[in-house]
Amino acid sequence: MESTRSHWLVESMHWSLDTAFREDDSRIRADERAESFARIRQMSLNLLKNEKSFKASVKRKRMKSAMNESYLLLVLASLS
Repeated sequence: MESTRSHWLVESMHWSLDTAFREDDSRIRADERAESFARIRQMSLNLLKNEKSFKASVKRKRMKSAMNESYLLLVLASLS
């Protein structure tokens, strides 16, 4: 039961990464770059999910942080 639950948590994260960051479409495959970019996307996903002041999807939060520097700083503030 625990392994099934763990598996679906991982699948849920991968689905989120694919819908918000289009991870499956990434063409980065050489060297350690693919793993490095995967870690960056995972950290970004966690930061966006932890930000609670703007109630929207991760995809919309990502777009807002790209367009609004003050919101980006709010998202990054959750690092500390």
